[in-house]
Amino acid sequence: MKAIFLPSSQRISSLIMFYCLDIVPVLEFPKNKMQNQDCKYAIGFSYINGVGRVRLNLLESYFGNLESAWHAGKEALVSAGLDNSLAENIVASRPKIDLPKTLETLKRHDIQVFTHTDSDYPARLKQIHDYPPLIFVKGQLLGNDELCLGIVGTRQPTVYGKLTTEELAESLARSGLTIVSGLARGIDTVAHTAALKAGGRSIAVFGCGLDIIYPSENSCLARQIAENGALVSEHPPGIRPRPEFFPRRNRILSGLCRGILVTEAGENSGAVITANFALEQNREIFAVPGSILSAASVGTNRLIQEGAKLVCSAKDVLEELNIGLLSVPDNTTKAVPENQTESLILDKLGYEPIHIDQLCRECGLGIALVSSTLAIMELRGQVRSAGGMNYVRTREKKEIYQLEMN
Repeated sequence: MKAIFLPSSQRISSLIMFYCLDIVPVLEFPKNKMQNQDCKYAIGFSYINGVGRVRLNLLESYFGNLESAWHAGKEALVSAGLDNSLAENIVASRPKIDLPKTLETLKRHDIQVFTHTDSDYPARLKQIHDYPPLIFVKGQLLGNDELCLGIVGTRQPTVYGKLTTEELAESLARSGLTIVSGLARGIDTVAHTAALKAGGRSIAVFGCGLDIIYPSENSCLARQIAENGALVSEHPPGIRPRPEFFPRRNRILSGLCRGILVTEAGENSGAVITANFALEQNREIFAVPGSILSAASVGTNRLIQEGAKLVCSAKDVLEELNIGLLSVPDNTTKAVPENQTESLILDKLGYEPIHIDQLCRECGLGIALVSSTLAIMELRGQVRSAGGMNYVRTREKKEIYQLEMN
């Protein structure tokens, strides 16, 4: 696949941030690899900008352990290989960091910390060149989560974007893939919700501490994800979201996954940045085509032009990932109209949203009858609400697969 995606100026600024910002991440409570005390001080260093994995390893190598590095003076830190400004920043920042309080917060919120030396640290994430030295995890990362796909897109999706994301996330989750996204408004929220609705697992990657749910309206969704997957961050508790955190968050999101699916994205969407990270990490890139008249699909259409795999169904993703599949018969009984009113409504409904008032006019029926009939048909899965009193008919057949177990 040829190189893509960002306009040169945007790509350069992204790469500058990617390589130069050595912001330290955070992890879960250690199992037994890094000493407990060292994990404690690794968490402390994660609050200090500029101390990433490379410098953390440098300090550990020079001092023998992170506890000694944490208590070292400026001169000793410089002798270890840090520059003057960073050494001064560490010395000035330490008194403001309350490690006992942080450990209590982690315990209270059931947040684990995994260092990059722990066996539970995600193996695929460790393949990227700037993997975080530690990650914080609320919930549980399972071995099956190695089969995961990131789904990302615009924060302001169209009805088309919502419906395609929901259908693909649901089908992929039913097929056994863990769905990974960023808990943002829009496509992220739809992807997480659809995966959980299908009885699957989901992982949300944060751009802040796990004790801070952003956006706040997704608090309930975050709780459900933690119960059926995991919340993951490189940031320690108390770190609030900042704009520069999200591009770096995206490298973790793509780093966890076998591929990234962009379902709807404008020209300068953050989802395109995530796709660039995925490309640099040798991950598969997928995109859903959209209308050439829609600004919300400029990014996805361009990704396809530049080599991303065009996706029209879950099977397109599963086959490209070379996952062994078994087709599972859909034994559900096809819902058929039970009366003339239902037949008339289905005839007028298509896959583009139509407002209930317009539907009433086209059917020549009263709003009470149409509304009650739509409610019944929605329960049967024949139609679905597209929001704002708009409705669409559902696609009649969905492909269902299961991962083939040898």
